[in-house]
Amino acid sequence: MSVTTRIKQLLFGNPLNPFNPGILRHVSLIAFFAWVGLGADGLSSSCYGPEEAYLALGVHTHFALYVAIATAITVFVISIGYNQVIELFPSGGGGYKVASQLLGSHVGLISGAALIVDYALTIAVSTASAMDAVFSLLPLGVLEYKLVAEACLIFVLILLNMRGMKESITFLMPIFLGFFILHVILILYGIGAHSSSLMLIIPNTLAETRTTIDAVGWLPVLALTLHAYSLGGGTYTGLEAVSNNVNRLREPRVSTGKWTMFYMAVSLSMTAAGMLLLFLLWTPQPQEGQTLNAVVFHSILGNSELGKIFLLITLLFEAGLLFVAANTGFLAGPSVLANMAIDGWMPNRFRHLSTRLVIQNGLFLFGIFALAILLWCHGKVSLLVVLYSINVFVTFSLSLFGMCVYWARQREKASKYWLLRLAFSFFAFLITSSILCVTLITKFESGGWLTVIVTCAVIGICLLIKRHYQIFNKKLARLDTNLKRPIDHFPAAPLPLDTKQPTAVILVGKSAGVAMHSLLNVIRMFPQHFKNFIFLSVGNVDVESFVGHDELEKMRNLVNENLQYFVDYCHQYGMAAEAYAGFGTDTVEELTRLSEQISKKYSNCIFFSSKIIFDHDNFMTRMLHNETALTLQRTLHLIGKELVILPVKVGS
Repeated sequence: MSVTTRIKQLLFGNPLNPFNPGILRHVSLIAFFAWVGLGADGLSSSCYGPEEAYLALGVHTHFALYVAIATAITVFVISIGYNQVIELFPSGGGGYKVASQLLGSHVGLISGAALIVDYALTIAVSTASAMDAVFSLLPLGVLEYKLVAEACLIFVLILLNMRGMKESITFLMPIFLGFFILHVILILYGIGAHSSSLMLIIPNTLAETRTTIDAVGWLPVLALTLHAYSLGGGTYTGLEAVSNNVNRLREPRVSTGKWTMFYMAVSLSMTAAGMLLLFLLWTPQPQEGQTLNAVVFHSILGNSELGKIFLLITLLFEAGLLFVAANTGFLAGPSVLANMAIDGWMPNRFRHLSTRLVIQNGLFLFGIFALAILLWCHGKVSLLVVLYSINVFVTFSLSLFGMCVYWARQREKASKYWLLRLAFSFFAFLITSSILCVTLITKFESGGWLTVIVTCAVIGICLLIKRHYQIFNKKLARLDTNLKRPIDHFPAAPLPLDTKQPTAVILVGKSAGVAMHSLLNVIRMFPQHFKNFIFLSVGNVDVESFVGHDELEKMRNLVNENLQYFVDYCHQYGMAAEAYAGFGTDTVEELTRLSEQISKKYSNCIFFSSKIIFDHDNFMTRMLHNETALTLQRTLHLIGKELVILPVKVGS
């Protein structure tokens, strides 16, 4: 084993076999693990969402009671709405799949683009907020290093996720549980310590409401409360992560997904509404370099040595949970990217899995994207939360509106409870769309415009990619139709293979037309020279095929049928032929392994492959089409074997 391979395995772990019958169970998540891995984003929002809502109330702090009640209700409304999504789309995809299948592919594109930006912002805002919690414990003089610490944290998360989803969750689980247990204890203790004031909250809130309405009218009071409620919209982020990753849950997936949503709803409503109650009871004042959570916990724990130790532990757990929440972006974001790649909106390489069965290319893209946003915003949580909340509620609104359309259509089928479910979905849609509109209008000039521009830019790029693939696929289909020949007869005794004779090894991809182009050109360029024809193909295990045993078998059969066609074609014309198939997550690695195996058997062999040639070769065409042939050529040259690349022109 080479030194490079050893280092790779040390960092990322040993490769996993996607065809192992028990591998799906190994990498899938039970409800508890899913709550830890996918619920951290929502739970961590209690570190900044309630603070944004409370500060927006200004001097009218008693209105926080209304916001706390509305927050708890909204969490459950959105969670129940997404339970319906889990039922209808048990293979995952969440908001992107709902919008695509129920509202149209282009509406799905909007939802998918919003999710991509959202998950990048999940990483950015959680990382920045985690460092805010840590630097609340440090002197003001070290604040200049906060941005560097945030960048380092992102690189650590990329490395951690390269080892696999379940491994990263297991590593981070103690942090998640420590945060939840400690915060529940502090919230209950803080409320209990002000039990006398707790009894006066309702009458005091009603009195302040009446006084304010008499002074300015009920409309400004309602506007102020809704404004604060909408600015706390970051509290609900992360609730959609489960529906996006249902395919990663343990069977039965729907039941596991619903239990996960229940755990998320209960934990988030307790912590978010609880923090608002603490702010209302303890009336903390903002202090430079400290979060409002840090201020109120300091008030609760006091200045004793024991209190300082507990404060330190609490804030470290907050930072730790935000670290786990940033990890949610790396868990859920690449899955959305992969689903969009399957539909042609993103480059095909983003649907490919690594040897650890994680979407490696997606992890790197989200890490770079999040880092760029952090640097642009200089790690300011208040700005990041605004950018974050807008796209979250774009996806929420489109998903719930899609559910409204679905239940309206079910009326014709006389589905039981369709009217009740339609009414609930519409109510949830009104809530999320209202929060979206208020946040977008009030915060547009404060940074909301950037979210709109970035999301529109992502949509524009996706449209260009889709157009390219549509044109390319049409040309490829025409090539398949023109070059693929029927098999008229099967000889009773095909010619035997002679391993000492000149042998042409032809690489077969997904397109039969391209492979046939290679075969015909080899015969034309080397007439009567090659006595054996070996066909070699690798089935790539990607996100689409790695959803269950049936899909893997379907992919395996497709590869074998394609190879058998070429063997039968050669036999029909009196040429000796056989085929070799491989399956794995790394196409070049599998092709190299099979090539070495064939070279040992056929000492006098030459490998042939094809490369798609475009009228205008540029960065975009190289990005959208894998350079497998060129990569394999370099690899085979190192082991002393020749690979001839034949050009196939299909137009631009």
